[in-house]
Amino acid sequence: MPWDFNSSIPIYLQIESMIKARIFSGEYPPGSHIPSVREIAQELAVNPNTVQKAFKDLEDSKLILTMRTSGRLVTEDIRTITQARQKDADGSVKSFLSEMGKMGFSPEDVLAALKAICEERRESGGVC
Repeated sequence: MPWDFNSSIPIYLQIESMIKARIFSGEYPPGSHIPSVREIAQELAVNPNTVQKAFKDLEDSKLILTMRTSGRLVTEDIRTITQARQKDADGSVKSFLSEMGKMGFSPEDVLAALKAICEERRESGGVC
């Protein structure tokens, strides 16, 4: 897990975000094991307590479950994953629109820019 931490955001939130992205993308599918606190801490060169805090937040949101004898698993509840994914997406879009508004872009300007960028990405074989 190569990871460059952003110094303006707490590390545990960045780890939580990284794990969420892996759950949302299917890299950690429903019901699958996720790496242990120790494995992630060692790989990222962070304190295990930092990883534990991220796991606690993920458990509180019901995205992961702790099983005493088998470690931590991604929830099998697809609805929980879908709702968390949509909530994160909504937050990202709201933040993006707020920043664009601060720079003086109208909603029409934002849509035009998004359409142009999506078209460029499609033309180069990417996904919008």
